[in-house]
Amino acid sequence: MSNPATPSPLLPSPLLLVGCGKMGGAMLEGWLRMGLDCAGTSIIDPHASPSLVATCEQHGIALNPSASSIPTPQVILLGIKPQMLDDAAPSLAGHVGPQTLLVSILAGKTMDNLRARLPGLNAIVRAMPNLPAAVQRGVTGACASPEVTAQQRALAQALLSGVGSVEWVDREEQIDAVTAVSGSGPAYVFYLTECLARAGAALGLPEDLAGRLARATVEGAGELMHRSDLSPATLRENVTSPAGTTAAALAVLMAADGLDPLMRDAVAAARRRAEELSG
Repeated sequence: MSNPATPSPLLPSPLLLVGCGKMGGAMLEGWLRMGLDCAGTSIIDPHASPSLVATCEQHGIALNPSASSIPTPQVILLGIKPQMLDDAAPSLAGHVGPQTLLVSILAGKTMDNLRARLPGLNAIVRAMPNLPAAVQRGVTGACASPEVTAQQRALAQALLSGVGSVEWVDREEQIDAVTAVSGSGPAYVFYLTECLARAGAALGLPEDLAGRLARATVEGAGELMHRSDLSPATLRENVTSPAGTTAAALAVLMAADGLDPLMRDAVAAARRRAEELSG
């Protein structure tokens, strides 16, 4: 992948990425496509994968440079595992300037958690991307602290949009609901696919065939929804013939004790757990 000669003005520089695992790597890939200023980018990841090392060498990105050689970043994106925050914070504190924006994708770490560990931190954006970010089809929920300026919010928007769409919420506590819906949501869809495959096998289809049918159906329905401007409800109605096979199945799924209350309970359980993790 070749980097454009002219860095994009949409992306911050200097930029410090702390932690470049699966999610951080997906973001880096998106930024390179957008025109990342590689010369103004530093990455800290003591356990850098061979592919990350190769990418940094190819694009001239500073990987694990000495602390003194890292310019005060315009934006720090924190992508380490949440349990690593306490160990990483002391070395990061020296990189936080009065105009630095911190974008955190650490699940369960509130703005108060971050400020307690990084003295002098002002502007914070908490963000929750989801797994499809790995294929640039993610959705990220984000919330900005009151100190975040319009320019900083635009920088955060540009960074987060490198892996998909971005949706902003007004209150930090709503990030827990975002986590419950979109953060954990891909797992719900994967489980739905498992259940659909098992239901097909229970009707006598070979398990491998039932699995392929279920998977292709979920993939196709998702792509159709992606390309359509119609609501999910309208798409459902369009594929449902009166008194047909789909209507018979939906009568079960849409019963008073069907999928809707079950999904509400599942998402509420995820939000409660997010709140517990946030302390």
